[in-house]
Amino acid sequence: MNFQLSEEQQMLADSAKRFVRDNSDVEKHRQNKKLMPLDAATWQQFADLGWLAVPFEEEHGGLGMGQLETMVLLEALGEGLIMAPYIATVVLGGGFLRQASAAQQAETIPALLEGKLQVAFAAEEYERVFTLENTAMAAEVQGTDVVLNGIKSCVMNGDQADLLVVLARTGGQPGDQDGLSLFLVDANAPGVERVAHRTVDGRQGAEIRFNQVKVSEAARIGELNGGYAIARDVLHEGLLALSAESVGSLSVLLNETVEYSKTRNQFGMPIGKFQVLQFRMADMFIAMEQTRSLLLAATLKTVEGHDDAAKAVHAMKAQLGRAGRKIAQEAIQIHGGMGMTDELGVGHYVKRVTGVDGLFGNADVHLMAMARSA
Repeated sequence: MNFQLSEEQQMLADSAKRFVRDNSDVEKHRQNKKLMPLDAATWQQFADLGWLAVPFEEEHGGLGMGQLETMVLLEALGEGLIMAPYIATVVLGGGFLRQASAAQQAETIPALLEGKLQVAFAAEEYERVFTLENTAMAAEVQGTDVVLNGIKSCVMNGDQADLLVVLARTGGQPGDQDGLSLFLVDANAPGVERVAHRTVDGRQGAEIRFNQVKVSEAARIGELNGGYAIARDVLHEGLLALSAESVGSLSVLLNETVEYSKTRNQFGMPIGKFQVLQFRMADMFIAMEQTRSLLLAATLKTVEGHDDAAKAVHAMKAQLGRAGRKIAQEAIQIHGGMGMTDELGVGHYVKRVTGVDGLFGNADVHLMAMARSA
């Protein structure tokens, strides 16, 4: 099998790596101590570079690329911990908009591609292990309208979003796949309250409270009670994107740890000369390559429509959580006390990998999901 990037994919990766070199440094990561507005200039640069258009079809003004190109782009951006809501807005938000009606697409996609629309997917809830079918938030059908009541937690980009894609229950009970529906909701609509917060990795999100929020039938994506399949497919795209970004971050953790072992002297020699540390870094390398290979396999299976694509995505997220913890902990240990400080990039990458593991279900949740799909 040919794993070489095409010329177009290589150009995309190179442009992202140049952006990272010019815009990422430890000092910028250290500044993420408080809630800040979206960096409009950086986001506009994403639009000017054409990155916002990567997964969209040409008929919508996009570049007609796909998940492989998204993987290539996000792995490069993950190497620089770029603080931009690409996954929330373009991958997840854009994924839902591509499933929306023609009228909804005409109203939203051009603005997204121009960098003028931010989107967030409101799915996770408190006191529940995350799976889509565990959604309990109520959506009561009243004639041609739907009234939303409930709370969504840990909404990526929820504090900055202009438009929310809300997963709510119009029928059935928590645990049922049937009875779930998707709605586009104006983030500033009456009854929507957002409580912004920072996550462990310095990113921003929000708890979003819905109190008698009324949306019309025209705001629904897909059929009533038929939102599960759409949400599952788009979420799998999001999980692959998160995994690609994390693979980029893990590769930096590995490389920086190896380089540090060559320069840090102890007992009159570089610590990389000690065999026990060589073994530990070899284990890091193996975990890294296993994760990268599984990411590529899961992405290809999804692109090619294999029957076990969903199983591969769950396996990828489970592997990412376990390998990420292994690589992160070893990086901290080998760097010693310095690895825990804000002065080195190591700690910032560890926080990001830790944060990603908890998004949309951790390693244990996806390991169980993979077992159920066997």
